[in-house]
Formats: sequence, structure tokens, C-alpha cells
Amino acid sequence: MPKAIVPPTLDTYVTDWKMSPGLQHDGFVFMTGFTGASADGKYSDDPAEQIETVFAKIQAVLEEAGLGFEHLVEMTSYHVGLRDHLEQFRSIREQYVQEPYPAWTAIEVTGFVRDGAVVEIKCIARKT
Repeated sequence: MPKAIVPPTLDTYVTDWKMSPGLQHDGFVFMTGFTGASADGKYSDDPAEQIETVFAKIQAVLEEAGLGFEHLVEMTSYHVGLRDHLEQFRSIREQYVQEPYPAWTAIEVTGFVRDGAVVEIKCIARKT
């Protein structure tokens, strides 16, 4: 039976959007796509701040599930202006991901649900 993984800092995903930040099933944790919106719903003009915020949300879900970044098996990142902030993204990502590195796909998109977002990341983790 799937189990919702809802860190207290991300409970609005359930109340406002009717989705789980993470869903644990058969040893895997499937995460929803996270953008870099702050707790008050605003986006920084600085892509690095948004990227850091996304990784903090991923970390919160992993920790709530009793996991860490070493448990990531797949990461998909979606970017507006990918080439403009790819090096920043890679540098920040390197602070979090660990060997063995998860599979990763980066995709350029034209926009997200809300204006101002430059990145969205979804991940899959597995308890080993």
C-alpha cells in the first residue's frame, strides 16, 4: 500500500494541490516535481536561490522517509533558460548528490504553472 511522505514544511502540497510531496511504494519514494518557490510562494530572481530551495525540498522528503541523497536513483530537472544557469545548477547539485550518482536528465522547457520559476526537479529514491 502506498504511503504519503509529507514533511511539515510541505503540507500545502496536500492541502492546496491534493498531491503528496513523496509517495513511498515497494521500497521506492517517488517525488513530485518541486520548484524553487519559497515558503511564502515567491520566487527569487536569483536562479541559484531557486535551485537551493528545490534541493532543500528534496532533502526534506528524503529525511521524512528516513533516506538521504545517496538513495536517489533518478533525477529529472526541467529548466527555463537551461544554458543560462546550467553551471550553477551543476555546482549546487554536486553539493547534494553522492556516488553512485543517480541517473539524471535535464530538459529545457518554455515555462511552468507559475511565472518566475526557472527550475523544477522530480526524483525517485530507493531504500537499499
